[in-house]
Amino acid sequence: MSSQRTSFIHWLNPESKYSALQIFRWLWKVWKGHRLQATLNACIGLTGVGFSLTMVWAMKRAIDTATGVREGSVYTAVGVMAAITLCEFAVGISRVWVKNILGVKARNRMQQLTLARLLRSEWRGREAMHSGDVINRLETDVNRVVEFLTETMPSTLSTVALFIGAFVYLLQMDEWLAIITVGILPLFILVSRFYVAKMRQLSRKVRESDSFIQSLLTETMHHRMLIKTMEADGQMLDRLEDTQSELRERVKKRTAFSVASHLFLNTGFSLGYLIAFLWGLIRLHAGTITFGAMTAFLQLVYRIQGPARDLTRLAPAFVSVLTSAERLMELEEIPEEQQGEALMMAAPCGVRFTDVSYRYTPQQRPIVVHANYDFTPGSCTAILGETGAGKTTLIRLLLALIRPQEGEITIYSGEGGEDRECRVESVEFATAVEEANGAVANSPLSTLHSPLSSLHRCNFVYVPQGNTLLSGTLRDNLRIGAPDATDAQMHEALRLACADFVSELPDGLDTKFAEQGGGLSEGQAQRIAIARALLRPGSIILLDEATSALDADTERQLLDNILRDQRKTVIFVTHRQAVIEYCDRVIRID
Repeated sequence: MSSQRTSFIHWLNPESKYSALQIFRWLWKVWKGHRLQATLNACIGLTGVGFSLTMVWAMKRAIDTATGVREGSVYTAVGVMAAITLCEFAVGISRVWVKNILGVKARNRMQQLTLARLLRSEWRGREAMHSGDVINRLETDVNRVVEFLTETMPSTLSTVALFIGAFVYLLQMDEWLAIITVGILPLFILVSRFYVAKMRQLSRKVRESDSFIQSLLTETMHHRMLIKTMEADGQMLDRLEDTQSELRERVKKRTAFSVASHLFLNTGFSLGYLIAFLWGLIRLHAGTITFGAMTAFLQLVYRIQGPARDLTRLAPAFVSVLTSAERLMELEEIPEEQQGEALMMAAPCGVRFTDVSYRYTPQQRPIVVHANYDFTPGSCTAILGETGAGKTTLIRLLLALIRPQEGEITIYSGEGGEDRECRVESVEFATAVEEANGAVANSPLSTLHSPLSSLHRCNFVYVPQGNTLLSGTLRDNLRIGAPDATDAQMHEALRLACADFVSELPDGLDTKFAEQGGGLSEGQAQRIAIARALLRPGSIILLDEATSALDADTERQLLDNILRDQRKTVIFVTHRQAVIEYCDRVIRID
């Protein structure tokens, strides 16, 4: 029995990193969140089965009444059929309503849950999946899984119910005809074993090509300025054509296999229907059945073979959902960050590195090696270093996006605001730590301290490098930093960020921007991003080349505004001399 089960899983789920049992358990877990829609669709489908079988009875009754086999009014018989037809219309409308209203809601909910899971997951430093591929999974694969669980599976239940009901009805009328009609099923089961295994392989390749196309389109649009200036339009279009050509070939192979399989099965179904038709004609000619019974025979045979055909169409959907489930399960492999209530520390805060080491993969060179440093509360530090020296890694460590593999990073509360005196401190992250001019601060930690985690991220005010504005209104962009910010608070943040130009915009805070703040200069977009960050309540301000697009006067005023509050700990990643002159400490990463 065990070997048979293993064999079943192998053909059902070939070349997969997950067993069929794992995928089914995952689908069952997802189904629990969509039970309402699935149950409604199942009830609607079963109701439709009842009306379908009742129509067979009503049609036989009407024909027998018309031919004088039974007494009664033809008008009454037709009226009964009309009433059943209206009920079938109502069932169809209900099915469409549930699909279009609850179906969209179910897909939206699963997309939200999947995206929320991704946003809560750990930052991998260098992502293994392309953003276009992730978007493809969030759209196409989520839709397929939800449609399968809420529509395909309930539909299968009603299909099986219709098959059983029609078979029992036909069995009562003619045992041999019922047996002959279902004789095609063993053939279907044998063929489906090979069909599902082959379609799994072909569908997986089609999904991979489709996902790669979306990745290419996403990347092209994101870097379209670079592509235009490098005059690489033709190259990108050629790459797209090559990828689309590969997709077409894979779709062609899958379609050819699917058509051949359906042709084989439909030939068997047609043969069965002809046999049933011939059998009915023979019995009608012999006078052993009425014309109404003959009609009922054909209706029931159709209602037996119709579900069987539907089951053959279920196989591609089943194959597709296995592939989509796998792709969504891969997204869940990324472990979640520590979850819980945010831990806000009393201002000012400091961050201490104690013998910290980090590398992205075991095969790569270490980026941070036994680093020790104390960003003391109220201090202002400039971090300098060449490209690739580890500045970005340092930022990710400070924001708890990545965790040190050795050593510890601690956040603590303490007194700050001492007189600022510029000191140059040289720290070599790649090999060792040089202590120069008192580079490693050795002040004791405050009693209010704890190992840095994602729960402490609320203490940081971060302005990343580059244009990070989103499409939407200025108000929407600012409230990313503080969802409950008032207009007064937003205007004050804009004033501190030297973004007074906002008051001259016709719509003020309701001014709409295109992607990446389209319509603004780089300097304006940068100042709005700084204002957005300043709305956050954190006391550690981390700025990554945040003034690179500003002129000297604006930069000087901005720095004066930011550094005026002595209860803030400020960390600059910069190359600009004007910024360095404002700092009391300078770290040079060699």
